[in-house]
Amino acid sequence: MKPNPNFYMQKINQIVKETEEVGETMNSHYEEIRTLIDEDKIDELTEDKQLETVEVFKKGTAQYRQLLKTLSGLRVPARVMGVHKKMEQAYQSYVDGCQDMIESITNDVDVAAFDAAEQKQDQATDSIALALQKITNSLI
Repeated sequence: MKPNPNFYMQKINQIVKETEEVGETMNSHYEEIRTLIDEDKIDELTEDKQLETVEVFKKGTAQYRQLLKTLSGLRVPARVMGVHKKMEQAYQSYVDGCQDMIESITNDVDVAAFDAAEQKQDQATDSIALALQKITNSLI
């Protein structure tokens, strides 16, 4: 049986929506650390806030891993198989960047590692968006 392009697009859209929702739950914690780094006040980050942020990031990253598993398990229409694989790779890179960010703040905050993780996530997000656009254009 051939993959259903409409079902596939629905699942892709659901994954994107859920990814955005998970990101929103973590954003305020990210913004707080980013601001402290940018203002050179990272030593003002309390241990409780740091631990809370690590836990929020761990939970969000676990949700991203589940979404990646869903993405990887989709029956992909043949005409978008290559782009889908690129999207999977980009999503994996995004998840890896999230894990890197967790590690950058787990003990002492490693600003260089935090910045590198942020850049990795930004590049992955751009790749995901490009792949999503190509998939959408191919199937509509």
